[in-house]
Amino acid sequence: MATQEQNEWGRVDETGTVFVREADGERAVGQYPDGTPEEALAYFTRKYHELAGQVTLLEQRVKNGAPAADVSKTIATLSDSLATASAVGDLAALVARVQALDSSVSELTEKQSEEAKAALAEAVAVRTALVVEAETLAAADPAKAQWKQVTAQIDDIFARWKAHQADGPRLPKGDANDLWKRFRAARSTIDTHRRAFFAELDSSHKQARAEKQTLVDEAEALVSQGVDAIPAYRRLLDRWKAAGRAGKKFDDALWAKFKQAGDLLYAAKSEVDAQDNVEFTANWELKKALLEEAEPLLTATDRVQAKKTLMSIQKRWDEIGKVPREKIKVAEERLRKIETVVRKLDEDHWDKHNPERQERSEGFLGQLNDAIAKLEAELVEAQATGDAKKIAAAQDALDARKAWLSALK
Repeated sequence: MATQEQNEWGRVDETGTVFVREADGERAVGQYPDGTPEEALAYFTRKYHELAGQVTLLEQRVKNGAPAADVSKTIATLSDSLATASAVGDLAALVARVQALDSSVSELTEKQSEEAKAALAEAVAVRTALVVEAETLAAADPAKAQWKQVTAQIDDIFARWKAHQADGPRLPKGDANDLWKRFRAARSTIDTHRRAFFAELDSSHKQARAEKQTLVDEAEALVSQGVDAIPAYRRLLDRWKAAGRAGKKFDDALWAKFKQAGDLLYAAKSEVDAQDNVEFTANWELKKALLEEAEPLLTATDRVQAKKTLMSIQKRWDEIGKVPREKIKVAEERLRKIETVVRKLDEDHWDKHNPERQERSEGFLGQLNDAIAKLEAELVEAQATGDAKKIAAAQDALDARKAWLSALK
């Protein structure tokens, strides 16, 4: 029977057997008993296209830098498949393409080996940098550490360590162990310092808590004494400020009790102040009247009468007593101004009538008059001789002495 179907790369004989044409002849690839010759040939042609697709995919993987070991394994598998492929098509071309890929595997292997070494070196550098970062934290002065911030930093470093360990290349065992030991030692040092800090802080808090509880008890005991206990309460407040922190929870609770005792004392003081303020306001009105009486002394010229009037005002001022706190400065400044004026009247009088000063002045005036008389005689004598130089000198000296005399008078 004649051949039922054929194409460039294969045929189907009268028994339904499908052959593929190769360089050294034909090779039977199988049968398709339940179909027509056309369907049989098409079926084995599709098998060829599937193999061609695998070769194309492998070429793309090599182009994209697939792992060389995987490429070598796939090449071996495809080479075996193509040697006995049950397919119709240009199998020799596929074999040539696979062999071409096989020749590039060594180049790909070398390239990827270099890339792997570079990636490994980078990974070691990244992991080492994390270790150094942790060691730097561990070497810092624990007395100056902000432990909330330090804890967050070391936790962040450890999180980056784990992420790099999971996503990065696997480090050689020796390098990985050495770096981990250093990192673990740094974390351990930080944990030790942190525990010591908080242990000391807890001890300090306990001591401050005990001190502040004592201050609360003492403050509450003062309440019964009322306003007179305020100075003692202020001293307790100074001790409170020096006691240190007892922890926020305890500090807030203890301070509430301590402040409540103070509020009661100051409430008592406010009541006393309110009562005093009524009296002090009346005193202020009386002292204002005294100031109005005294202020004419600002222009007084009779020192004796001014002193007498001022002494009377000062005596009545003291007898009146206190004024409201906000009026104290105003009242005192107005009175001091009047007192200063009267005091200056007295000082000016004594400056003018001081016997010692008068005596000194009169003695100097006598000497000055004698000098003037002598210079006048010298001037007459110089004029008589006609000596211009002596005349000028005598005249200058005489003018100077007369100026002094005029100033003193």
